[in-house]
Parts: sequence; structure tokens; C-alpha cells
Amino acid sequence: MLKYIKNTSLLSLLLSSIFIFSNEENIEVNMESILEIGRENQTLSANSQDMIDQTERQTDKIVNEFKVINKQVEGLKLYNAQKRIQIQAQLDLMDKLDEQLVQVVVMQRQIPPLAEKMLDTLETFVKLDTPFREEERRARIDLVRSSLAKPKVTASEQVRQVLEAYNIEAEYGRKIDTYEDKLADGTVVNILVIGRIGMFYQTKDERTSGRWDNETGSWEDLPGSYRKPIRDGIRIAKKLAPTDMLLMPVVKGEA
Repeated sequence: MLKYIKNTSLLSLLLSSIFIFSNEENIEVNMESILEIGRENQTLSANSQDMIDQTERQTDKIVNEFKVINKQVEGLKLYNAQKRIQIQAQLDLMDKLDEQLVQVVVMQRQIPPLAEKMLDTLETFVKLDTPFREEERRARIDLVRSSLAKPKVTASEQVRQVLEAYNIEAEYGRKIDTYEDKLADGTVVNILVIGRIGMFYQTKDERTSGRWDNETGSWEDLPGSYRKPIRDGIRIAKKLAPTDMLLMPVVKGEA
């Protein structure tokens, strides 16, 4: 009986030892698993933090890029607004130019008859004016009239030539002029023209002088007292003497 009890106790002790040993191994295995899980969690945590940091950096980068792009967009909006104003101004200008072009076309059609009318008026004026340099002035008018008849001459050129003829006629009234001519009897004389105040002649020997009378359309002899003033006037016109006062006969209403 005592032997049985001892065997039983020994078996129990052996079983207890096996159980304890088995538990110790299980505990070591569980601890190792826990530690492994902890290490994995730490790794995951570190990776997560890296991902968070990377995501934050990317977010900051995106925000900064957005701010830059937003400023560029605002600048482009302002630029486009200015361009729209400029384009509208150009469109308005084009409309005005179109209107002016239509007016120019109408004016171009009116210029030739207007130039012809102006030339007729100038020709009439020359016929009624004091007959100094008569052939030269009529030849100028004929030259301009022939130019107006040429189809290749532009409207602007027609106007220029007519205005130039007007300017030359206006210049005659502001200067003193002299040239050589013949009287109706063939006598060669020096002609003195003082603006449109008067036209005078003097023979080459300076013995005879005269004045043109627009009312009678003929020459009127002058007394010898005007011989020197006319001679001085001719010298002044030829720039052989300085400009000076001249005592000349002027019919009332001519000036």
C-alpha cells in the first residue's frame, strides 16, 4: 500500500513538472509573440509617422503651389481685363476708321470737280488781276488743268497742285518783283510790280515811266518826278539796293 502511494506521488510530481515545464514554454512563446507584435507595431508606427510627415510635406507643397498659381490666375485676370479694354478700344477705332474711310471715298469723288472749280476761279482771278507775268501765270494754270485731266493723277496730287498755284498767286501780293517785257509798240522796258499795289514800267534809258491802270486796262504815262522812285524800286527788286521807302503813285481803291 505504501509502495502504491509512493508510486502515485511520484507520478503526480512528474506530471506536475511536465505541466509546469509546458506552461513555461507556452509563456516564453507568448512573450516572444507579444514582443514580435510590439516590434511590428513600432515599425508600423514609425512607417505611419513617415507617411504622415511625407503627406504633410506634400500637402504644404500643394498649398504653396496653389497660392502661387492663384496669384498667377489673379494676374492673368487683371491682364485679360486690360486686354479686353484695349481690344474694345481698337474695335471702336476700327469702327471710326471704317466711317472715315467711307467719308474719304465720298470726298475722293468730290475732289476732282472741286479742284476744277477752284482752278476756274483762279483763272478768272488772273484775268481780272493786274496783268504782270501774264503768260507765266496762264501757263501755270494750263499745266495744272492738263494734270487734272490725267486719270493716273491722284486726288491728293490734284489738290496739291491747285493749292500750290493758289500759294504762288498769294506770294505775288507779298513781294516786289521786276522783269523785262515789251509794250504794245514793241518798246523793251523794265516792269516793276509792287505786290498788288501797282505795276510800273520804265524804259531802258530811264527817260520814260508809266503806271498800269486797271480801270482803263492800259498804261498811263507818269511825270519825270517818278523816274527815280521807279528806278530805285527796280534796283531793290533785283537786290542791287537795300529795301527802302518808295514814293509811288497809287490810284485810290487799288490798295
